[in-house]
Formats: sequence, C-alpha cells, structure tokens
Amino acid sequence: MLDISVAYNRYKFVGYEFLTWLWYVIEHDPAQLNHVIQENINFTIGNRIMLQNAVHDAVETITIKGDDAGLEEGVLALKKGALVTEIHLRVTEEENEWQLTLKGESLNISNLRLPETGQIENRDDMEGAVLEKFFLYEKIMGWMDAVYVFFIKSRLSLEWNDRIVPQIKKWILQ
Repeated sequence: MLDISVAYNRYKFVGYEFLTWLWYVIEHDPAQLNHVIQENINFTIGNRIMLQNAVHDAVETITIKGDDAGLEEGVLALKKGALVTEIHLRVTEEENEWQLTLKGESLNISNLRLPETGQIENRDDMEGAVLEKFFLYEKIMGWMDAVYVFFIKSRLSLEWNDRIVPQIKKWILQ
C-alpha cells in the first residue's frame, strides 16, 4: 500500500488536469456543464488563475489576476506545457452568484462566497437564515462534485486520448 504522502504527490496531477480541462470546457463547451449538472447554471473564469510548469528541475509559476485580466498569458503557458494549479470561478444560477477558488493539488475550495441571503430581522429568522446558508453550500458542493465525477469518467474513458486531449491541444495551439 502506498504511503499517503507518496500517493498525494504521485496523483496530484489529476487535479491539475481537471482544472485545465475545466478551463477548456468553460471556454468552448459550457453547455456540457449544464448537461452534467442538469440545471441551467453558468460557469465563468473569475479574477485569478495560476499555472505551473515543471521545466527541467525548476518549477515555473504563472499567476494571472485582476478583474479585466486577459488570459492570453495563461494560454501561452499552456503551450509551454503548464497546467492550471488554481482557478477562481464564478458560478451563476439566475440571480444567484457563487465565487470560489479551487486548488488542483488537493481539490480544496477556498474563498467561497455565497449569494446574498435575506436579512435577519429578528431572532426567529435565525434558523431560516442558517438553513438557507446550508442549502447554498450544499448546492455549490453538489455541482462541483458532479463536474468532477464527469471529468473522472471522461479521463478514464477511451475517448480521452482519442477525442478530448486532441481538442484541448487544438484550443491551446490556436
């Protein structure tokens, strides 16, 4: 059996591939995510993306941040062999918006910002507010789980190398 630290380091590339694939899908086939989740939601790249490229014995890290930042440098880093290691996402459903940062190495979600909820006007509203927050947390976690499960099934399928990887490479090289 593998030691946990060995397994962690050996398979962390899967998270990086997931985030790189997710960026590709958001840019080129966002309807695919609606099909996976079976709800009408919209994923967009937020204001930060981090890429990493292992060149020989050195590790090159590229960070792109800012609300109006272009992602051209990120695509250039992908051309050089980098993978996405961290991505900020905006997920919208009707008037609700979630924001989160997803880290590829561990698939941790950080900086989660939930949609605005109703004001708590008195003590009796507290229980409803807590339940609403739990509902909003559960919703985004369920969506992210569904997207990741879909990715893993795609990654293990025969069409990963035959169809999906060539499409991603074509996107990178455009």
